Amino acid sequence: MNKPAFLITIDTEGDNLWRNHRNITTHNAKFLPRFQTLCEQYGFKPTWLTNYEMAMDPVYIDFARDVIARGQGEVGMHLHAWNSPPDYPLTDDDWRYQPYLIEFPQAILREKVAFMTDRLEETFQTKMLSHRAGRWAFDTHYARVLMALGYQVDCSVTPRVNWRYAPGAPQGKGGTDYTAFPSTAYFIDPDDIARRGHSSLLEVPMSTQYKHSPLMNSLKQGYDRLRGKHRSPSVHWLRPSGGNVAQMKSVVEKSLNEHHDYVEFMLHSSELMPDGSPTFSDQAAIERLYDDLNELFSWLQQRTQGMTLAEYYQTHRTNETTSA
Repeated sequence: MNKPAFLITIDTEGDNLWRNHRNITTHNAKFLPRFQTLCEQYGFKPTWLTNYEMAMDPVYIDFARDVIARGQGEVGMHLHAWNSPPDYPLTDDDWRYQPYLIEFPQAILREKVAFMTDRLEETFQTKMLSHRAGRWAFDTHYARVLMALGYQVDCSVTPRVNWRYAPGAPQGKGGTDYTAFPSTAYFIDPDDIARRGHSSLLEVPMSTQYKHSPLMNSLKQGYDRLRGKHRSPSVHWLRPSGGNVAQMKSVVEKSLNEHHDYVEFMLHSSELMPDGSPTFSDQAAIERLYDDLNELFSWLQQRTQGMTLAEYYQTHRTNETTSA
């Protein structure tokens, strides 16, 4: 690669799921073309990581088919275990607890992943190659299921972040602890997804950087423990949160200074719609978001080249083969 890759990943899902609505709407599908147009303006290609309700929405289906047909993006798979078929109640109220897929029996996990894969491939007439787990929860069994179904890329790992403190099912142990995982792309060890190995599945971790120094993180966590609270260390993500362009640029600069050959951006599709998320509550907030995106994308255009996750996989594999 002449320049590092810029990977845009969009968790493509229902409207404002933070409210835990039991009747999920997908109005945000109508707001996605504006973002797609912005990406194309700068030569970037989003990967639309799509879950069940969006795969059933006719507006989104037409939009995504057009993106695929023009070669301007990719559709991948994203799965929320509590509302993705086949139905299997894990708690007395899965809509409330939103259990992690890795908390379900392994046979149910396989069925849910296979169902979503079939649904997406049938709907979009293209092989599913890229994936992100719902609520960022990933484990060895999940990885093996993806490999068996022919996936090439996963992007569920969030380096430096421990999701153990984010509960799913009340009887569960929380999410995945990624604090000791690599922060650069690696083919996983099928026996331990935290290690580099020789499997067919490329892990492409999110771009994150610690907010504080190691000493400050240690002091803050020690203070929290004294107060009876347990939290993951604070990190900055390559992710808009409203007025955080400088933080996002800092994540990019630190990552590239660490010789990463990509930086990975994420957003939820519903965050592109007014009142589709807690962060961007009205049209004014959306306009400020697009001002931030224009500034960030213009800055990144000089430093990176746009790729989908599947395109990055091909480039990364070629580079590894050449250097071997």
